[in-house]
Amino acid sequence: MTTGSTLSRSMHDLGLAAWFGGSLMGAVGLNGGAATANDPKERLSISSAGWTKWAPAQFAAIGAHIVGSAGMLVGDAGRVTIQKETRGIVVLKTVLTLAAGGASLYSAVVGRKQSEHSDEGAKGATEAAGWESSGLAAAQKQQKILQWVVPAITGVLIVLAAQQGEAQRPKKGLSALLAKKGLLQGN
Repeated sequence: MTTGSTLSRSMHDLGLAAWFGGSLMGAVGLNGGAATANDPKERLSISSAGWTKWAPAQFAAIGAHIVGSAGMLVGDAGRVTIQKETRGIVVLKTVLTLAAGGASLYSAVVGRKQSEHSDEGAKGATEAAGWESSGLAAAQKQQKILQWVVPAITGVLIVLAAQQGEAQRPKKGLSALLAKKGLLQGN
């Protein structure tokens, strides 16, 4: 592995890890923690402030993941061209990355709508209490789903990256020895 491919793979993996972990922590920790504030008017403000602080790091993580992915694709261009299965995984990962990026962007837009209504108060960042305006209630309903979409898609991307890493490893152990000696059929 060259220094360039190590850098690309590191950017891919670290960017994806931060994107996944930050989104999951936001849904579980930040939104959940904000819901415990005593004053209902503080709940959306706390959640919005946390997501606003996280946004630059999240978009940097997404950017690092995309740059790393592009670097890996350039480095693996020959293999991608020759191997149909690898090409299929690259297409799938690209579609999933675009979907996660779109969901992240849309979640940020919905979050901004929630922030604009923070003076109304709420049961939680994604839980309506019944007194909210229709605009806030609609944004909360959307965010309740979106907060789980990004970690779900990025989690699948992590699994696919692990699968690809395993596919690139040489065979080890007894099966490799038997195959080398010509004693194992189908390898």
